[in-house]
Amino acid sequence: MTERLEQTDPEIYRLIRQEHNRQNDTLELIASENHVSAPVLEALGSALTDKYAEGYPGKRWYFGCDHVDQIERIAIERAQKLFKADHVNVQPHSGTSANMGVYLAALKPGDKIMGMDLAHGGHLSHGMKINISGKFYKVVSYGVEKDTEMMDMDKIRRQVLEERPQMLIVGASAYPRKIDFATFGDIAKEAGCLLLSDIAHIAGLVATGLHPDPVPHSDFVTTTIHKTLRGPRGGMILCRSEWAKKIDQAIFPGIQGGPLMHVIAAKAVAFGEALQPAFKEYNRMVVENAQTLADKLTELGWRLTSGGTDNHLMLVDLREKMPDVTGDEAATWLRDADIICNKNAIPFDPRPPIQTSGLRLGSPAITSRGMGKEQIIAIAEWIDRILTSKGDLSVIEQARRFVTELCEEFPIPTRVE
Repeated sequence: MTERLEQTDPEIYRLIRQEHNRQNDTLELIASENHVSAPVLEALGSALTDKYAEGYPGKRWYFGCDHVDQIERIAIERAQKLFKADHVNVQPHSGTSANMGVYLAALKPGDKIMGMDLAHGGHLSHGMKINISGKFYKVVSYGVEKDTEMMDMDKIRRQVLEERPQMLIVGASAYPRKIDFATFGDIAKEAGCLLLSDIAHIAGLVATGLHPDPVPHSDFVTTTIHKTLRGPRGGMILCRSEWAKKIDQAIFPGIQGGPLMHVIAAKAVAFGEALQPAFKEYNRMVVENAQTLADKLTELGWRLTSGGTDNHLMLVDLREKMPDVTGDEAATWLRDADIICNKNAIPFDPRPPIQTSGLRLGSPAITSRGMGKEQIIAIAEWIDRILTSKGDLSVIEQARRFVTELCEEFPIPTRVE
C-alpha cells in the first residue's frame, strides 16, 4: 500500500493543507503571484523529480534520460514558438538564475552594467549592491522622472551614451507602464553594448501581444514562468543564435548542476497552455482588471504613481490621502482582512524600504479565479474602507466576510477537491 503524507508526516501535511486553505480563502493581489492549472501541478508532483539529468537533451551525463530529453525538447520548442526566439534555455531555477547565466556568458567581473534603479521599480538582480550582480559588476542606474514617474527615453539615451556600459538591462518589478524595447534596442546599438530584457513580470502579456515585444531588439531575454505566464516557479533565457552555446555553458556547468525535470515538464505544460487562444483572453482580462482597479482607486481619491497602469500592476502612493500611514501598516491592515498585497517603495520615496510609502497591487491571481469588473470594483471599495478606517477591527471583520463570500463564489479551480 502506498504511504500517504498525511500518515507519514502529519506536521508537514497539516502545514500544506493550511497553505492550501489560505490561498483559497484569501484574495491574492501580490503582482508576482498567480495560480497554476491542475495539469501544471500534476507535472510538478510527478516521478520526474527522481531523475538526475545533468547536461542537455542528447548530451546528458547520466543514462535513462530518453523521456526527459523529449520533455525538455518539447518545452524548448513550445517556448520558441510562443516568443519567436532563436534559442531557448529552460533550465534556470529562477529569474535571478537566468540573469546570472546571461552575465556569466556575456560579461567579465568588473564590467559595467546599467539597469533601472531598484528604488524606482527595478529588480535586485539588476545591480543591487548586496546582490551578486552588484558585487561582481560595476553598476550604474537609470530611473523614472520625478514629475511623470515614467522613463524619459531621451534622458536614458544620454545617460547610456555617457556611461557606455557593457550591458544595458531593461525590466522592472514595479513599473506600471509599457516599456519601449525598440528604443532601448536602438540605444544599445548606438552605445555599442549588449541588451538584456528581463520580462519576468510581463511575459504573459508579451507572449499574447498585449505588450511590446523585446525579442527582436534584445541580445538576451530572461523571464520567470510563474507570474503573468501562469506556470511553475522557475526561469528561462531566450537569446540570439550566436549566443546559444555560451548561454547553455553558463547555466550548465556554469552556475547549475542537474536541472529540475519535474519543473521543466510543468514549464512545458504552461507553455502549451499559453499557446491556446484562451490564454490571450486571460491576459486581456488581467490588464482590464488592473485598469478597473486603478480607475476605481483613483476615483476614491488614491494617487497612483504615473497616474495609472498599462499592465498587470499598480503602485498606490499612500501619502496624498493618508500621509501618516506607511506601506507596511496598510499592507498589514489588508492582510488582516484577508486581502494579500505587499508594501512597496514608490519612486523618490522618503521612507526607508522597511516602511515604504506605497502598496503594490496586481491582478493576475484574482483574474485566474474568474473575477471581473463587478468584483474588482467591490475589492477596490473594501480596500478604501479598510485603509481609511486605519484598520478598524469592525471594518476588517466586515471585509473578511466579504472576502469569504467572494472566495466561495470564485474558488481557485485547482484547489477544489
